[in-house]
Amino acid sequence: MAQKNRKKERVIGKPIEQKKHLIDPKYKSTVWTIIIVVVLIVFFIINNTRKEPDQGPYPPNYNPKAAQERLQ
Repeated sequence: MAQKNRKKERVIGKPIEQKKHLIDPKYKSTVWTIIIVVVLIVFFIINNTRKEPDQGPYPPNYNPKAAQERLQ
């Protein structure tokens, strides 16, 4: 008799399987922050270790004396 009174839980639809995360959601923002900082450091190093281009000619009608006067 005790078994007849038990109610069976009905499941409607397919059970949803939870995804297994590649990165623990708890550390997700920390990992992205580290990746972005590393990429920025790499770009900074590449930008500052390149050879600077040679200086080109002065523009037409350039007067070096007038430029020196403006700076003082």
